[in-house]
Formats: sequence, C-alpha cells, structure tokens
Amino acid sequence: MLVMEWKQLISNKRLGQEHQHTERHDDRTEFKRDYDRLIFSAPFRRLQNKTQVFPLPGSIFVHNRLTHSLEVASVGMSLGNDVSQHIIQEKRGELQGTLFEQIGQIVSTACLAHDLGNPPFGHSGEKAIQTFFTEGAGNALKTKVSSMFWDDITHFEGNANAFRLLTHQFKGRRVGGFVMTYSTLASIVKYPYASSAASKKGKFGFFQSEQEYFQRIADEMGIICKSKPGEPLRYARHPLVYLVEAADDICYEIMDIEDAHKLKILSYQETEDLLLGFFDEENRQKILNRITKEQLEDTNEKVVYMRACVIGKLENECAKTFVEHEEEILNGTFEGSLIDHINELQRGAYKRCAKLSMERIYRSRPVLDVELSGYKIMATLMEQMTEAVMHPDRYYSQQLIDRVSSQYDINSDDLETRMMAVIDYIAGMTDVYALDVYQKINGISLPII
Repeated sequence: MLVMEWKQLISNKRLGQEHQHTERHDDRTEFKRDYDRLIFSAPFRRLQNKTQVFPLPGSIFVHNRLTHSLEVASVGMSLGNDVSQHIIQEKRGELQGTLFEQIGQIVSTACLAHDLGNPPFGHSGEKAIQTFFTEGAGNALKTKVSSMFWDDITHFEGNANAFRLLTHQFKGRRVGGFVMTYSTLASIVKYPYASSAASKKGKFGFFQSEQEYFQRIADEMGIICKSKPGEPLRYARHPLVYLVEAADDICYEIMDIEDAHKLKILSYQETEDLLLGFFDEENRQKILNRITKEQLEDTNEKVVYMRACVIGKLENECAKTFVEHEEEILNGTFEGSLIDHINELQRGAYKRCAKLSMERIYRSRPVLDVELSGYKIMATLMEQMTEAVMHPDRYYSQQLIDRVSSQYDINSDDLETRMMAVIDYIAGMTDVYALDVYQKINGISLPII
C-alpha cells in the first residue's frame, strides 16, 4: 500500500522558483512569507466586500468573507500546532526539528486562501456562473470549446478558482502567480481532481489550465495518485487539507449561529440550547456558572462566551481525530471530514446546528434576497460580457471589454482564453462592484447623477 511521508509532504519549494535560491532579508520562515503575502494582497482585501451568508453589514455587523477567513486561519493555526505537537510526542519523534513543526503556519495560511476564489454573492454567484452555461445563453458555447473546458466552466468551483488565482500567470505577472510554497498550495485543494472527474456535488480542485501545476506539486510531494493512465486526473488529499476543512467547518457553522442570534433570527434560548448541546451536563453547568460568576448579563456576551467554548471543544476533538486516523489519512483511505469522526456528543450537536441552519438561517428572507439579487446580477454580467467576447468587433462589445483589467487576456485570439478572462473578471468582483457594474451597463445609474 502506498503511504505518503510527512518529510516529503512538507515542502517549502516555491512554484515558479523551484531552482532559485531565495535571498533572505529577515528570519521569517517560507510559510510565514506565504501568510504575509496573502494578508497584503488585493484579492484578500476584496473579501471584505464579499458576502459570507448574510447581507453585508448594516447597523449590525455580521461576518463577511474577510472576517470569516481570518477566524478560520486562527482556528487552523491551533489545529496545526496541536496536531504537530501530539504526533511528535506520541508517534513520530523523528519529526522534531523538521519543517513538520511548522504545519500550524501552513494550515493557517491555507485557511486565509480557502475562499479567495469565491465569486460575489456567495454560492448564488457560483451557481449563476454554472447555470449560465448549462441553462442560459452560454449553452451556445458548448460546440465551440473543448469538452475539458466545458467541464471546467459548467462545474465552476470557488476552490478551483482559488488555486488558479494563486498559481496562474496573469498578464504582467510573474511565472507561478503568487509564487507560493508547494505545501501551502496543496493544502487549499479540497477536491484534488479534474472537473471531468467532479464529485456528485460538482466539486473539483483545478481548471485544466492549472492542471500541470497541481500535478507537478502533487508528484513532488508524493501525494497518492488515484487515477489510472488515460483517466481524468484524481489524487488523494494532502493531509493538511483535512485541518483546513475542519477549521472552516467549525467557524462557518458556529459563527453563523452567533450571527443569526444577533439578527434575531434565533432567540437567545434557542442559541443557548444549541451551543450548550456540545457539552455533557457537568461541563454545561460549569459554563453557566462561569457566566454567572463573570456577571455577564448581556445576551450577546453570553453567546460569545458559549461560542468560544464550543470552538475550543471542536478544535480539540478535530485535532484528536486527526492524530487517531493519521495512518488512514497518509495512505489515502480516510473517508469524509474530521467532523464526521469526532466524539458522538459533539458530532450530534454539530448536526443539530447544521439542520437548524439549513431550515432557519440559509432559507431566511435576508439570505434569500441576497441570493436572488446576486444571481440576477451575476447572470446579467455573464451574458453581457460573453456576448462581448463572442463578437468583439461590435461597438458596444468594445465598450464592455475596455472595462476589464489589463491582467486578464480578454483580447486573445483564443475563445477559451477570452472566456476564462470573463470568468476571472466577474468572479474577482466584490458584491458592491458587481452591483455597480450591473447598474451602469443597464443604464440604472450614471456617474454624473
């Protein structure tokens, strides 16, 4: 049986600079450089104006993609550090003093990047891009592009787009894109297979244009390839993907509960019951006693404290689960997420939160209103911009094309390249910018009014 090796899996080799020796100006590790590079990047800043679940903040501040990513990175750092410590102490003492000790930083950086490829308006934006090609005017392109490209665009996936954003050489950029380390890049690819091998949910990890990059990274680190020659490319996950996924699972589910309470979608009692459901009777009482002792009377502050306790407990359970299942993870046979394998009490409480979120939060009117509006905006932008690149010689087409950033190769002679430029441009928009462009191209608003 093939087994992945930690010493090979943790690599600070950089995409696009494999044979260069980096000139060092400080004592930062290569993985900390990745983190800093993302924090100061424009795509990361743009996350502050991208919807997480609820409409972007009005009088009540709820999470956007930026605050969510920062929180996921915080939990990811804890998960990576705990797993590193336990594996070295309990199983693999030979990893002490190696790059393995830095997995907390790698996971945290991958967490920062995990939502970079998401289009405006959350999942409705993703769906609008997909259905433009499967159900809308974009269906006419099917006979004009390759089957692999068609698979890519009809399954458009934010995770694959994040990998493209970090690795693709856009016009005027250097080879290797952001020139990140191999381990950081592999740790964000939640679905490590081509779109033609997409899961039942339509998930995949890289567009055909970046497939060679992923294959190079995966083979260099000894990630198990699960596809046979001639089949669509499919790999096992890099082990650290499980920690990135767990940090995301913990944050979005628990923080959505807190936001729903702030917005009065959930009552205080409902929220308390959900959060205390992660603990046995003894620990529930300890939490309530602490709230009383600290004289917390504000219900929001009570929820904040309980939420912190839940995140701490879930982080601990996921780290423990990873260590317990390390062998399965390294040989590529581990099934599901870490959350699926935690202690039954916490797993049941998490499922209750997920069930209620689906019924009461994700179907609430504010969320549905954003999804409906966002879908319409995205579908219109896709239709207008696609029409422009299909007929670039028309006057109005040139007006639209001139709006597009010079980093996108929208004037290419190749139709597929032009179409990816359209998708890059629209997926990279913030919610606010997408709305602004939509209003302008539809004559709803003018800069002078």
